[in-house]
Amino acid sequence: MELSVIIVNYNVKHFLEQCLISVKKALVGIEGEIIVVDNNSVDGSLNLLNNKFSEIKVIANKKNTGFSVANNQGIKIAKGSNILLLNPDTVVQEDSLRKCLEFFDKNQDAGALGVKMYDGNGRFLPESKRGLPTPSVAFYKIFGLSSLFPNSKTFGKYHLGYLSQNENHKVDVLSGAFMMIRKKVLDEVGLLDETFFMYGEDIDLSYRIKEGGYENYYFSNTNIIHYKGESTKKSSVNYVFVFYNAMVIFAEKHFSKQHVKTFSKLINIAIYFRATIALIERILKRWILPIMDFIFFNGFIFGISSLYQNYSGISFPKETVKYIIPIYALIWTICNSLFGNQRPPVKYSNLLKGNLTGLIIILSLYALLPKSIQFSRAIILGSSLTCLLISLFTRTSFKLLKIGLFKGFTDFHKNIALVGSLEEIQRTEKLMLINSDSSRNIFKISSNIKSHNQKNYHGNISQLNEFININKITEVIFCAKDISAQNIIYSMAAVNSKKNIDFKIIPEKTQFIIGSQSIYTNDTYFTTELNHINSIENIRKKRNFDIYTAFILVIFSPIFGILFKNYLKALKNIKGILTGEKTWIGYEHSSLNNKLPKIKTGVFSIVDIDKNMQEEVIDKINIIYAKDYNLILDSKIFLKNIFKLY
Repeated sequence: MELSVIIVNYNVKHFLEQCLISVKKALVGIEGEIIVVDNNSVDGSLNLLNNKFSEIKVIANKKNTGFSVANNQGIKIAKGSNILLLNPDTVVQEDSLRKCLEFFDKNQDAGALGVKMYDGNGRFLPESKRGLPTPSVAFYKIFGLSSLFPNSKTFGKYHLGYLSQNENHKVDVLSGAFMMIRKKVLDEVGLLDETFFMYGEDIDLSYRIKEGGYENYYFSNTNIIHYKGESTKKSSVNYVFVFYNAMVIFAEKHFSKQHVKTFSKLINIAIYFRATIALIERILKRWILPIMDFIFFNGFIFGISSLYQNYSGISFPKETVKYIIPIYALIWTICNSLFGNQRPPVKYSNLLKGNLTGLIIILSLYALLPKSIQFSRAIILGSSLTCLLISLFTRTSFKLLKIGLFKGFTDFHKNIALVGSLEEIQRTEKLMLINSDSSRNIFKISSNIKSHNQKNYHGNISQLNEFININKITEVIFCAKDISAQNIIYSMAAVNSKKNIDFKIIPEKTQFIIGSQSIYTNDTYFTTELNHINSIENIRKKRNFDIYTAFILVIFSPIFGILFKNYLKALKNIKGILTGEKTWIGYEHSSLNNKLPKIKTGVFSIVDIDKNMQEEVIDKINIIYAKDYNLILDSKIFLKNIFKLY
């Protein structure tokens, strides 16, 4: 047997499906096998493999053993004379495997090879070729010199930026995302070092291959797509610790004692330096808008009160200015956040709702304050309008400048090009219309280069680059049934050199559109950042949210009582929340729920259930809610459903 393809999967079912489809096409004409090692996924990956890929060999682990252990499990049962270690979040070209095997035949000194990789947006991934992370190379990377001077032979050694990405090269290190190795080489140098749980194992194996007298080649004559960031977020503190600690393990194994000591010191400095930067970045990215809201609201309310006092001759007590103004500013800031106004997309209705909610709360408090420290209601109304205008200005500015959470965000009011056959385009359109915004403009691009039927299409794939420029396309979705992986990759690479386009792929016979760092169903759900619902912090957040909102409803129950359709039922639900029997937001009922982290029964569901929504989609939304818990999402669902307590 020529080739054994080994894929380690962990909770990326839909990426895995697309990967397997592409590998099966690439194996046509090659005597090969596919081995999937699943590390105890809970997203239905095993069901997918059993139902759609029953011919594939599957090893189902009962726990997450890590990347090295799982790959070694696959290698031990592999029958191929060559082994391909492949990430599940990849798409290979139809001719990739054949070309790699032909290169092995012509270059007997090659022990392993990697290929040219592009990310999901068509950008070349520099880790396709890497140098050995010696102390000096690591220093240049850690402190940003390699990024400042990527093409320098001195500073750019980590990603070998001075070597052309369009030529073949002998390199020190290959990426574990796509690493083809001769089986006899593995027999000589050993399998992956299981000391490495994640990261570093590819560096270690690459190093041992060279030490064994073989060469590692960067092979530029074929391309793959590698969607990055599904296991960890590279700006996260956790990633910093895991990645750099893997570097220390490598140094202790292969460097001299003196080098290890130097390297360890350097890595420890790097860990705290990068962890601090990552933490600051995350805090600023998430909280910069609320912080700016509070500062601006404070300043403008103070300015309005000062102008009012100057022109009216009425003066307010210092305590009023000192304490009440920050309280008012804080209320409007919190209300803005509760309606999700600190993250994209900017919805004017939510800005208005947040502002009006803050105004109602402040006017309610105003009535309770002693007259000696009351503000003029004219100031409150003027401040409300000012805060609304400030909110609109800051968010518009952030959107234009792409700051904070608005960085990389594409507004839903966008032009989308669907590339494929008419049948697949229509299927994709139906999928996109589930709970979708009607403001999307859809353009149909034929996958047939000879198609000129303007009645059904707006253009063909050969015109894609020009079509994007003329029609200001912001998103391109390729229908994989009709287009080869090679043509998809070539199209992405060509377009992205001029425009920053969001590329996605819809595999054949699936209901999921796969993007660079996300899987799209009826809405956008990001899966790059693990924020488990049953972490201690999130349990506390969720319980605090339940209690505080329940108390607010109790305090204002005389008002809400008029609005609730079933007042007694509402009080019963509130009681259930306060006693801990229920939570406001829970899973939608599904057969998979018993496999999810346990939470209390929800008064409201995470899903606005559609009678035609398939259980597979419901399962996915429940999984993502459990995996990426977000208090803001809870707040939005609660406010949307507050008057459905009956």
